[in-house]
Amino acid sequence: MARVKVDIPGHVHFEAVIPVRVTDLNYGNHLGNDALLSIMHEARMQLLAHFRWSELNLAGASMIMADVAIEYKGEGFYGDILHVKLAFNDLNKYGFDITYHITNQDGKEVARAKTGMLCFNYKERKLTSLPAEVKEKIETNA
Repeated sequence: MARVKVDIPGHVHFEAVIPVRVTDLNYGNHLGNDALLSIMHEARMQLLAHFRWSELNLAGASMIMADVAIEYKGEGFYGDILHVKLAFNDLNKYGFDITYHITNQDGKEVARAKTGMLCFNYKERKLTSLPAEVKEKIETNA
């Protein structure tokens, strides 16, 4: 069976620190896959806020998630403090990937992930171009 492989770039744009809550645990008493996706969403919101953007206002554009890939590397447990290193990667005409390198407080790798984010006009229900100022800011801070 082919496995998902997520490559982490050498640069980091932002690091979020997020604790694992009791509600993030599944029946195996470890971090659930659905909770990890929510933690990634929180980290992405913090990344965007760091640049004074949001998912609905990326320098005038909005964003929509095109895909997600998660490569699980280890378990997360209640009380763990997750360090999520985020980087913009693979910029293109309509968007970019965001990579997430997730480790615990001891530096143990929990997961690697990426989300494909596209610029989207929700009123017209169609893709729109990545704003030039966003591209410039990302490339300047790499």
